[in-house]
Parts: sequence; structure tokens; C-alpha cells
Amino acid sequence: MFTILRWITVGVGLFLVGGILLNFSRHPHWFIRGWDFPRVHIAALAALSGGAYALCFSTGHWYEWGLVLALAVGVVWQGIKIFPYTPLAPVRVTCARAPAPETSFRLLIANVLMQNRHYDRFIQMVRAENPDIILAVEIDDQWLAQLQPLESQYPYAVRRPQPNMYGMLLLSRLKLVHPQVRFRVQQDIPSIHTRIVLHNGTLVDFYGLHTRPPEPLRDQDAKPRDAELVLVGREIRDHGRPTLVAGDLNDVAWSETTRLFLQISRLLDPRMGRGFYSTFNANTPFFCFPLDHVFHANCFTLIALRRLAHIGSDHFPICIDLHYEPQAKAEQPEPLQEAGQEEEAQQKISQAMTDKDVRAGEATTPGAADA
Repeated sequence: MFTILRWITVGVGLFLVGGILLNFSRHPHWFIRGWDFPRVHIAALAALSGGAYALCFSTGHWYEWGLVLALAVGVVWQGIKIFPYTPLAPVRVTCARAPAPETSFRLLIANVLMQNRHYDRFIQMVRAENPDIILAVEIDDQWLAQLQPLESQYPYAVRRPQPNMYGMLLLSRLKLVHPQVRFRVQQDIPSIHTRIVLHNGTLVDFYGLHTRPPEPLRDQDAKPRDAELVLVGREIRDHGRPTLVAGDLNDVAWSETTRLFLQISRLLDPRMGRGFYSTFNANTPFFCFPLDHVFHANCFTLIALRRLAHIGSDHFPICIDLHYEPQAKAEQPEPLQEAGQEEEAQQKISQAMTDKDVRAGEATTPGAADA
């Protein structure tokens, strides 16, 4: 039994070391990119297996200590990546000092899960939280029909139901200007772009996204997701207006893709210094990742950020209250784009456009905006 346990520990350790090394690759294959997600779990398992081997099984050979050292380095590396999203790190977005109703708003985002039939849970949550803006993804025709009672309270809407788990619905009390449904990269993956008018008349660009993840069932790699984020990031950088990006990006907060997006777009992540706010999988709380995001320009400060209760979906909803505060820019510097990132971004776009299911360009349809 001792020998079996020893070899199991060695096997787990070697597997983790291999996964940690794959983290350094930028290859878009789903198996490689999948190692971006469980960094917390990798760090914990690496510490456990390395400590167990050193204390219980080591006979003092150099190669054994080599394995323990590799696992220790892996723990440190994973810790460096996830540290900015722990309460031990400095906050990236400051708290609003004196939020006023005319310059503040509440946004609720939720992946409702298309097969989820607990419509009442979501409706009750919306009524309890009373958001100004709602972004719901995985909306099909049935979900759209069930959520119709909410539309009496939200006079502006962009609807794009789809049967493929990538439908979207945007509801807003705040006026929407020129809403559009876009298909930036893949023909069946929509996104929403609109401008939102705050109570004081400030125009804010809003991007609602739900990118397709790298996953084995469709043998889908990360190229379309990465390219869409790069395209949105470039657009935001080029117009330089007050901006919000929200949705299920199917990417973790600490991945290189998300980091690249933030540096290209110059947006901030309000979770930094506050916690993971993991949202998926809501049914496995000990194996949960932060896949649902809200990013914003540095002219916004934070009033409140919360992960909401289970609504029957495999995602937890997120609710955030923001305050438009242009003077906060001095305290919240934009992320700086690093050397070589523009070339990396262009490479991601070029790679995606070679795929047969990717559009060689962008299609746009008007949003269904009702006054």
C-alpha cells in the first residue's frame, strides 16, 4: 500500500508539473487553455502532493527533490497569477465617495442556462435587486416569453433569442442609443453594443458579450473567443469613451487572454483586491471559476459588487453598482499596453479568421429597442 500511495503521489505531481508548463504556451487548443481555469486548485494540489512526498515518501535522491522543487515553483507561479484577485492585493477600483442618483446605476448580469425552467427565481431576483440594466444570456424563445412581465418596468430592450445557448437579452430603464446586435467573429455568436444614457445625460458605451469557450465536445479551440475580445478591446481603445463590458466571457479573470483584453481596452476589473467572485459552476461550489465579468473605464468608481444566489442555472448572477466619477481617473490609472501585445492581438485575429466557421468580417443587425 505504501508503494502504491507513493506512485500515486508521484503521478499526481508529474501531471501537475506538466499542466503548469502548459500554462506558458499560447497555443489555442482547448486542452492547453483549459489549464488556465483551475489555478487555485492546481496550487492547492501541488502544495499537497509536494508536501506529502517530501514528508512521507522521499528517500533523498536528487530527482525526488527535483519533483518537490518543481511543484513548489508551480505553487509560487500560480499564486502570483491569482494574487491580484485576493483581498490581500490592493484594490484596482476605488470606492465611490459620494454617489449621486443621477450618476449611479445598478447592473445585473446572469447566464440563466437555456434548459433552466426556474423562470420565477430569476424574476424574483430581478425584482428584489431592482437593477437599472439587466443582461441575460442563454436566452431562447421560451425564456424571452417568460421574462415578458419584466418588460413593463424596462422600456428599452435588445432581444436576440437563439436555440444554441448563445441568445441574449438586454433590458434597461436607462435610454439606449443606436443598439445593435453584432456577429463579430462567429456566425452564431451574437454580442450587443449600445450607448446608454445616464440620468445626468452622460453617454456610456455598453458591450454585452457571451463568447464560446475552448472545449472538447465541439473540438472548439480558443481562437474565436480570443479574437472577439481583441476586436472589442481595440474598438474601446480607439473611441476612448466611458465604457462598460459585461457578460459570460468563458474565460477566467487571471488568464493571459483577459489580461491582454484589459490592457488593449484600458478597462479596469473591480474584483482586483476584493476576491474571485466565482460564478461557474454554481452546482459545484468547490470547483468554481470567475467566468462572468464586468469591466469598466477608469471614470467609474465602485459602490457595491455582489455575487447573487443560485437561480437554477449553472452560473451565479453578478450585481454591480457603479458611479460615474470622471475625477477618479487620477486615482485609477489605465492599464498599460506592453511591448509585443499589439502583434499578439493581431495574431489572434488572423488565426481566428482562418477557421471555416468564422466570419471574414463583422455583421450587424439593428437591436430591438423599444421606447
